[in-house]
Amino acid sequence: MKKSLFLKALSLFVVASFVLAACGTPAATEAPVVATEVATEAAMTEAPTEAAMADVSLRWRTRPDNQEEIDVYSKISGELDTQLDGITLAYEPGGSEGANYQDQLKAEIAAGTAPDVFWIPGTDVADFATRGLILNASEVAASSEGYNPADFYAGPMYHLTYNPDTAKFGADSGALWGLPRDVSTFALYLNMDLINEAGAPDPRELAKEGKWDWAAFLDVAQKTRALSTDTYGYGASAWWGPYGVWLNASGGGFYNADRTACALNTPESLAGLDFQRSLYQDYDVATPYGEDPEPPFRAGKVAMFQNGRWATPGVRTVDFNWDVVELPNGPSGTAGNWLFWGAYVINANTEHPAEAWALVQALTTAETQGKISALGANIPSRVSQEALDAFLTFTPPANNQAFLNGIAADANPTAEGPLWAGSWPEYDKIMGPAIQGVLTGATTVDAFGTTICDEANKVFTK
Repeated sequence: MKKSLFLKALSLFVVASFVLAACGTPAATEAPVVATEVATEAAMTEAPTEAAMADVSLRWRTRPDNQEEIDVYSKISGELDTQLDGITLAYEPGGSEGANYQDQLKAEIAAGTAPDVFWIPGTDVADFATRGLILNASEVAASSEGYNPADFYAGPMYHLTYNPDTAKFGADSGALWGLPRDVSTFALYLNMDLINEAGAPDPRELAKEGKWDWAAFLDVAQKTRALSTDTYGYGASAWWGPYGVWLNASGGGFYNADRTACALNTPESLAGLDFQRSLYQDYDVATPYGEDPEPPFRAGKVAMFQNGRWATPGVRTVDFNWDVVELPNGPSGTAGNWLFWGAYVINANTEHPAEAWALVQALTTAETQGKISALGANIPSRVSQEALDAFLTFTPPANNQAFLNGIAADANPTAEGPLWAGSWPEYDKIMGPAIQGVLTGATTVDAFGTTICDEANKVFTK
């Protein structure tokens, strides 16, 4: 396809040359006439065909965690650019963790400058869909080949096929908001050099023995923190994922069972928040809340760094002995982990919906997901034992099983998902600063519990 314009132009030149040769050597005033006639006739017959066959240019975006992840997706974009006939791709990395990435997308969609295809977190699918910002791709998917919702994890596909107008979901709902790029869970990235230097027990061995719980975690954190004033036992980023696991592991969570009301003030949620608060305020084992813990971890100053699979490409660049372990079990008997996922969605205003859907499909094939997983960025979102078995071979880290343990059924991970009965962005804006106040010591857990749900419940539709 991309060679067709050159070949047609060459053919046009050859035809013109034969015409001129057949007429002999024309006078200076005759040559332009012959050439113009040929060019005009060619333009009338060839131009529409060439325009129709011109490549469609598509821009697409993800939210990478670090430069290494940017490199992963840049490489994938280049490979797909050569494979997708009639489509030219331009990849652009978005901002880092946080709502600013989504807010920028909304602003660009309103201004008409947003990419044709972009990744968004699972939490934001409902917000983008109900605002009319992303395309309902059900019709274009029905006229294409290769799409089967059963190929992907059921949790993400529930939300991606949910029709808010009919409250139905599934293949017959009439809604398809995109396809899941990946799934992931949290793990603790371990600096084994620090742990060994501190004489702390190996978290991986404790996990194998069923002894990896909050008390054991705190023990390792305290022993490694004692190594020096600038060495920390634990580090986590300041967004809902890291702090949410402590609430989940204590038996609490963000919402009630049907996700229609706040549950941040339950005794279980408050107990989980209080334990996390103690890591910052009582035991002083954690990097300061709000500061990015990844640079100090990669610099060898943090023993246990909580993050998802997406951090692996960056961690692979460190020069110390490292591995991963699952999160410690809390009072609920589980680690309170998340089933994270995000989706490739299509800009509602794209001029090329069919081509954009082809790109979404290409980005979520087993082959593409396998390449990205091999480079360390995520776990395939396709339900396939073969894919999971292959994932275990994508080392380092050596203990990839820790990530799979986090999504196992008996681990009971909480699926990330949007609030179809309310506004997730508004909920997050209320919850995040309030929890930050507790973790930084600006307010107490009791004060948090007294007021948080009065405010948070305002975002739910009645």
